[in-house]
Amino acid sequence: MILFLTGDAVRDLTSGHAVRDLEVAVHGNALKLKKQIEKLGGNVWGESESSKTLYLCFPGTVRVDVVSTHRMDYTKIDKPVYHAASIQEDLRRRDFTVNAMAISLNEGSFGLLMDPLNGAADIEARALRLVSNYGFLEEPSLLIRATRYIARLSWELDPKTQTRYENAKGEGVIDRISAEAQSRELEQIGHEDDGLKVLRALESEGWMKVLFPAWTSAKADEEKLKALHELAVELQMQGVHPDMSAAQMQLLTAKMGAKELAALKKQLLRPGFVEEWNSLDAIAAKFAKVLLSKEKSTASAGFKLFTSYDPEAVLWLGFTSKDKAVQERYNQFLKVWPEARQRTPHVLMQEMRITPELSTYKEIVHAIFLELIDGKLTTPEEMRAFLEPHSPPAPPPQITIKRPRAKRGEAKVKERAFDEDEDADDALDEDGDLDDLGGDDDEIDLGISIPKGDLDLEPEGGEDAEADHADDDLDSDSESDEPASGKRGSKGGAAPKAGKGAQASAKTAASTSKAKVVPTPVSGKPADAPVIKGKSPISKKDDKRVETATAGASGVKPPQGLQASVLRAPAAKTPPAGKSKAPAAKPVPGKLVQVTKAKKPVAKVAPVRAKTLVKKVTKPTPVKGKTAKAKPVAKSAKKKAAPVKKAKPAAKKGKKR
Repeated sequence: MILFLTGDAVRDLTSGHAVRDLEVAVHGNALKLKKQIEKLGGNVWGESESSKTLYLCFPGTVRVDVVSTHRMDYTKIDKPVYHAASIQEDLRRRDFTVNAMAISLNEGSFGLLMDPLNGAADIEARALRLVSNYGFLEEPSLLIRATRYIARLSWELDPKTQTRYENAKGEGVIDRISAEAQSRELEQIGHEDDGLKVLRALESEGWMKVLFPAWTSAKADEEKLKALHELAVELQMQGVHPDMSAAQMQLLTAKMGAKELAALKKQLLRPGFVEEWNSLDAIAAKFAKVLLSKEKSTASAGFKLFTSYDPEAVLWLGFTSKDKAVQERYNQFLKVWPEARQRTPHVLMQEMRITPELSTYKEIVHAIFLELIDGKLTTPEEMRAFLEPHSPPAPPPQITIKRPRAKRGEAKVKERAFDEDEDADDALDEDGDLDDLGGDDDEIDLGISIPKGDLDLEPEGGEDAEADHADDDLDSDSESDEPASGKRGSKGGAAPKAGKGAQASAKTAASTSKAKVVPTPVSGKPADAPVIKGKSPISKKDDKRVETATAGASGVKPPQGLQASVLRAPAAKTPPAGKSKAPAAKPVPGKLVQVTKAKKPVAKVAPVRAKTLVKKVTKPTPVKGKTAKAKPVAKSAKKKAAPVKKAKPAAKKGKKR
């Protein structure tokens, strides 16, 4: 059969309220399922021939109503006619939109929510809206149901429904309520979580005069009702979940006369519920007898009995019993035994790999709890011995594969070599025609810029101080991180001998006929430094030094007059270990750069140094496409430079690109 979960259960699931009972709608006649349900352990509390409905109770006091899907025609207000229909039509004949929803229980669509009247929006708005505009007129019991929902859920009627409610109440529509609806609403008071609150709400609206005039809130025992609810909460905290409906009905009618009480029980909808109400004292006495037996004398046995017995009997015995032995057992169950849970060895269980991820974790914890309340497992050794069979085996050791670590020196050498190859390729793409470079002796491009304020025309101390200053510069350069440097010459400016590295570099450069070697920019300065034009602050002899430095890459010894920071060739080979390599400035088109056609290391040129009057050279700000003119040096600077012999030209001249 096609099944759907409908009614209050869907509303409570959607709104987050506690589900008290279930309603299942089936396509077909639900009464045909009676015998099969009884064989499967279900207890039939009642049935309705007109609506073809079964009222069931399953173990654990789970109330289930099995309803046949139908629609109703109201030819007469008090006697509707029922017709079999689909689930869509059944939902449209419901009372309020929040109850006109269904969840499929069929294979292929299990869990599908059907909401044709947008009841979910009304649940979100916490509003009760009629499905039909004539709902209160066709079914007057909806007036009582609306009041009960407002008292239980604290929701409100939407404006239109409120207007219809007031109109129906004023017209006295409630007098036409059917007997079946009257029985249902009377019994539903006992099934509410707070029956006394609902009873007072119905009484204030005047509906109890229609349902059962003898039943008022004054006939209830309010103090005992509070104590009953407190006991029910304590039992729920220990894992016992009783249904308070029968016990609550007993206290709601505690001050009612015997005849009135009998008449009320006769008018209720489900006879099975009345039987449970009448059997409260009997089931409580039976439970007391079992609880005080010798077989259940131990704490663990008593705890198992409390959690496995009929919860309604446990609730009613704990509420009504005056026996001290029974009260002592209840005190142990509710107060004493729960304290043993704090002694659960969670740390030891963690060490023994007993974690919540295990499927049997809850059972192990419960077994430890039962041992603790019996006074066992008092020492860590006993606790470890008890947990040993439940401890899972240790995981296998993790295999770690050690990978050889590459040498840092080799990686750096490869990286630097790769960078130098890239610089050489960039130089090939950006260099110009070297044969066109040059000019008069009065105009030369040294690749440096002397900002204003950095020139000292007359150094303090005269010529001796200047010579000492030059010597200090040579000493500091000799300790720098240059890959190869010549020996410091005397104050007279004699040319030093190039080191072995410089000689080897010169030979390599001479053997490479295709290479063109030109001076590079100042170390630490950008390649596009401005050119000094006009009158050169350096003498013609200094110009010859520049030519000598340019030819040094072809095998001629460079002079010792010019400063190493002015003319320096980039190192083509990896610097020796322990020394860092200065970053090479990237050449810019139109400037003097070093060009090699083959990817071979460029020859090194031994650094040369000249006596200059520059104390500090700051890094100029390069402007693309423009050059800045440096401030000319005083004529007295020409006398300071040492004479240098003109170097021989290079062996071969490179080809034009």
